[in-house]
Amino acid sequence: MRSIRRVAWLAGLLGLGACLLFPSAARAHCDALDGPVVGAARLALQEGDVTPVLKWVRPQDERMIEEAFARTLTVRHLGTDARSLADQSFFETLVRLHRQGEGAPYTGLKPAGSAEPGIAMADQALDKGSADALIAAVARDVEHGIRGRFARVMETRKHAGDSVKAGREYVAAYVAFIHYVEGLHEAARAAASEHENHEAAAVHEGEGR
Repeated sequence: MRSIRRVAWLAGLLGLGACLLFPSAARAHCDALDGPVVGAARLALQEGDVTPVLKWVRPQDERMIEEAFARTLTVRHLGTDARSLADQSFFETLVRLHRQGEGAPYTGLKPAGSAEPGIAMADQALDKGSADALIAAVARDVEHGIRGRFARVMETRKHAGDSVKAGREYVAAYVAFIHYVEGLHEAARAAASEHENHEAAAVHEGEGR
């Protein structure tokens, strides 16, 4: 069970790495109307306090957000339609600046429910305060991915010497399998290094007190 959980964790990290390497893959989450960025904006507008959204932008963008927030609060008092337009404009400004901070392009707000399934499950786990369901779901996907690729390699290897075509099918299956496992292993090494760095920093902070 521990090994399955470890593989699940690695797969999650691999998916996260893909989102970081290819920001467009994650845009449906950061740019979604039901995503955490817009969620923070709704809370800020509801409470009349810009603080909840500032963590989503770079320090140099805080002034722009504070000014946009102040304008939005003023316009919201002009009526229902004005409130809706003002809120939408603020959401767009916040998400655009957040994306710029990530070094990713802004292509507009996305509808609610557009997040990738894995991202949605990760957010649900955080909301519930438990990673159990997320671990189980990702573990199933990872096990399926490894077993499927492994089976394909074993099957094509039986006929690899029959012809050049058959040999190439084996090579393609082998490369796909190795790259998949390699990706998991690289994510594992990166995760272990990051975890060790966090622990070292925590110890150092504790000793300095």
